[in-house]
Order: sequence, then C-alpha cells, then structure tokens
Amino acid sequence: MPEGDTVFLAGHRMNQALAGKTLRRGELRHPRLAALDLTGLDVLGVRTYGKHMFTHFSDGNSLRSHFRMDGSWHLYRPGEKWRRPAHQARAVFEVDDRQAIGFALHDLEFVPTSEEDRLISHLGPDLLAPDFDTAEAVRRLTADPSRPVGLALLDQRVMAGVGNLYRAEVCFLLRVLPTVPVSAVDASRAVALSRKLLQANQWRPEQSTTGDLRVQHYVFERTGRPCLRCRTRVRSDEIDGRFVYFCPKCQKG
Repeated sequence: MPEGDTVFLAGHRMNQALAGKTLRRGELRHPRLAALDLTGLDVLGVRTYGKHMFTHFSDGNSLRSHFRMDGSWHLYRPGEKWRRPAHQARAVFEVDDRQAIGFALHDLEFVPTSEEDRLISHLGPDLLAPDFDTAEAVRRLTADPSRPVGLALLDQRVMAGVGNLYRAEVCFLLRVLPTVPVSAVDASRAVALSRKLLQANQWRPEQSTTGDLRVQHYVFERTGRPCLRCRTRVRSDEIDGRFVYFCPKCQKG
C-alpha cells in the first residue's frame, strides 16, 4: 500500500497537470459511478490527506480516491502509451495537454466538496499537513499503552500517512521491535520520526530513510541481508497479516 508521501506527490503532480483546466473527457469506470460523465467540468484543484486524494470540480463536487494496495494515478501526454492495461483504468480524465488515468482505484466516491471532510474525520492528523497537530498524534498513539507499536503506527486513526515501509523504519530508528507495547517507546519521538521521514521524501518518488539513495532502507524488504548498523542479518515476520522487518540485535523487545 502506498505511503502518505507517495499519495502527496501524486496529488501535487495531478494538481499541476489539471488545476484550472476543463475536462475534455471525464470518464469514471467504476461500477457505482459509471453513469457519471464529468466532461466539460473545470478541475479546481487536487488535495490529499494521508492516503486519500480529493479532486475538486466546478460543479461543487469532489472525487475521493484511495490507492489501497495497488491503485495509482498516472499522467500522460496526448497519444502516449499507458503503462498499465486499459481494463485496469477506473478513471480517465483528459485536458488539452494531459491525460490523468486512475488505475485499480477500487475505492472511489463522488461527494459534495462541502461534505468531503466526513470521509476522513475518523483519521488522525495528516503527517504532511503544514498545521500537523503533534500533541493530538501523541495522544492518539498513547491511548492504548498495551498495543504493539507496530500496529499503532500503521493505524491511520492515529496518524494519517504511515505505511508498512515507514512502520519498519521508525521501529528500527527507535531501536525497538514492532511487537513491543506503545508504553515501552518514546511516543513523541515516534511521531517526530514518522513526520520527518515522510517529509524527507514527499517531493520525490524515491523513498530513502537512510539519507542515501544507494541503500535506501535500514530493514524494510532487506530480509536476510546484513543490518546497516551491526551486520546482523535482517529478519521478517508477520503481525496482523502484514510483514514486518527488523534487526534482532539492534531492536529490543
């Protein structure tokens, strides 16, 4: 599942490509929305919140898209070949000079712009928001002290934007196993690290937590490879059906 920084960058690029322009083609190929034709509407702008993207239209409505596990928005020049099969397209937007194609977007909703906040009201603070509420994020993270920190970090109701990659890397930098309870970690530092890592990558497609694009991650997807800190082999396991990655020497629990 894409991390919050991936969604943020996609939203930024969509906004640059579409905002202020009229849709020459506006198809929604989703079972619930297939009858809608957005052709002729102006795109007012695109914003993101955590892993949710909202495209605003001149009729007072918004399209909410969530990437889930395999969804994505692609931008193309007119006539350029799509990089994914056409049958995976769930939204096809065309303006004079660009195409925006939403692939495998299983979670789409078309709602009045004035009501879009109700779709995200249950979420925690957006880690990439300029007005990010650190105190509220810490409060939500520590609300259940016995909960494994690896589950709490992934819960979008705590903080919006952390995915499996940053969950693994934050736990490594905290030097704790993902299974330790929240009460065993410095919650303020966990929140600060989450925000810092997402901010470091929000303007580029590459995601590095090490500061080095040649070796981008400390433990994420490095099972069996040497830990960058101590050379012990990185291990992986499952928590609640998702893989977690960790160094058995550097991370305690």
